[in-house]
Amino acid sequence: MFYRDTWAEINLDALRHNCREIQKLTNKKMIAVLKANAYGHCDYWVAKTAMEEGAAMVAVAYLDEALSLRKQGFTSDILVLGHIRAADIPLAQTHRITLTVLSLDWLNECLACHDDLSHLKFHLKVDSGMNRIGMKTSDEMNNAIALIMQHNGIVEGIYTHYACADEDDLNYCEMQYHTFKTLVDRLSIKPKWIHCENSAAILQFPDELTNAVRAGLILYGVSPISTSVDFQPVLSLFSKITCVKQIHAGECVGYGATYTAKGDEWIATLPIGYADGFIRANQGRSMIVDGEEVEIVGRICMDQCMIRLNSSKPLGTPVEIISKQMPVTRVAEELNTISYEILCLLSDRIPRVIMEKGKQKAIVNLRLHETY
Repeated sequence: MFYRDTWAEINLDALRHNCREIQKLTNKKMIAVLKANAYGHCDYWVAKTAMEEGAAMVAVAYLDEALSLRKQGFTSDILVLGHIRAADIPLAQTHRITLTVLSLDWLNECLACHDDLSHLKFHLKVDSGMNRIGMKTSDEMNNAIALIMQHNGIVEGIYTHYACADEDDLNYCEMQYHTFKTLVDRLSIKPKWIHCENSAAILQFPDELTNAVRAGLILYGVSPISTSVDFQPVLSLFSKITCVKQIHAGECVGYGATYTAKGDEWIATLPIGYADGFIRANQGRSMIVDGEEVEIVGRICMDQCMIRLNSSKPLGTPVEIISKQMPVTRVAEELNTISYEILCLLSDRIPRVIMEKGKQKAIVNLRLHETY
């Protein structure tokens, strides 16, 4: 349950549709990227659905996210894309979490703490030009392979990450790909999984070397580039009107009195604010009420915001914040940012209502630590 009239709906039918659209684009296995609570979409339900649609594994950012999935009952393979502490290697072994080797120094630090890597799977990260994490030379990678195998670990995969796959100019991607391919060709073994295509690369920079793709944003029905592929948005965000009042010319709205009425106006209050991830920069943008756009007026408060209605509306009237009529891509463009940020900012104060075949399947309320 939830006790405030602001919620996000997660459409599992749209998620399944997107999984199938991705499979039409590639004959490779899909790694479903679930960082940041599945980009705000509720990681367990996305993970479960993606595996049902044939994903090879899921990927998360850090160990806490992997352990959270395990605690929710998810039993399939999980790859951690980021750093974990050497001291936490036993946790990864116990919970069957696949780890990224982000540097030879990191691996040596792990081995200094834990000599036995039995049953632990690793993916080698290649830094092909992002200069964030990863190894740059074949000597580093082959040394890492030898160390892992000497200590009973399993080298399951190798991957890199593109810096500019969503750009029109793909020259940097070409350079990164050829760097990656050269290093893969020089490995002392051939890992089971080779992957470098992210969402943008799946759409416009496929390769013949790899056998898996990492689907992130497109899994959730949002494309990082212009495309004709029929992706369907998985998340919608709604609220309801909790207060309506008429104000008159010269009256002000909100902190700082930044909005002044020019005439008689209907102002409605909604229970969503910047603590929910609906940032103050949204002032002046629009929401949808009864199919019409209405302006957000006054400063966004911590827990509430105000809109100027075209006419009086009853309490409880639904308001669309992110929807088919107000897509997240438009929200991001108007805020001069990217869709990833808008989705990931949605906080755990907002319950997720899981929908399938037009019916409510579950409610996830992280603030109450409950799923219904």
